[in-house]
Amino acid sequence: MGELPSGYRVFPLIAERLRMRITSGRYPAGGYLPSEAELCAEFRVARNTVRRALGVLEEDGLIATIPSKGRLVRHRDDPALAVPYLYAAIAAELRDQIRSGVLAVGAMLPSETDLRRRRSASRNTVRQAFTLLEREGLIITKQGKGRFVCDH
Repeated sequence: MGELPSGYRVFPLIAERLRMRITSGRYPAGGYLPSEAELCAEFRVARNTVRRALGVLEEDGLIATIPSKGRLVRHRDDPALAVPYLYAAIAAELRDQIRSGVLAVGAMLPSETDLRRRRSASRNTVRQAFTLLEREGLIITKQGKGRFVCDH
């Protein structure tokens, strides 16, 4: 890494270097950036400088801040990855499948266990996604049978 200028001119350069890493695939869509502390150590700058650089990337739509998790690299073509909360991303994925007809009226949705494994999600996260879709009137839960696509 070359020497960075000091002062207020540093954060745009850090943002540009991180942007290049994202566009090159070094930080792939759906993955997380290194922590603020790691970036501070790498670039030898204060946390506020790193935060300003990350703010530029967030304003540009390249990353999303997920509370208690970090900075997620967004994928502009995948609405599920553009959503910062996992339950909302799972709901968006299922919603798209319902609206496109992949999951037809009356079709059974994937089980909680299947979604938990595929998305590395907790039981509560998957249930939040189902609750969201139920509130939208897209699915119905039949006790002991599963969740099914409603006639919307």
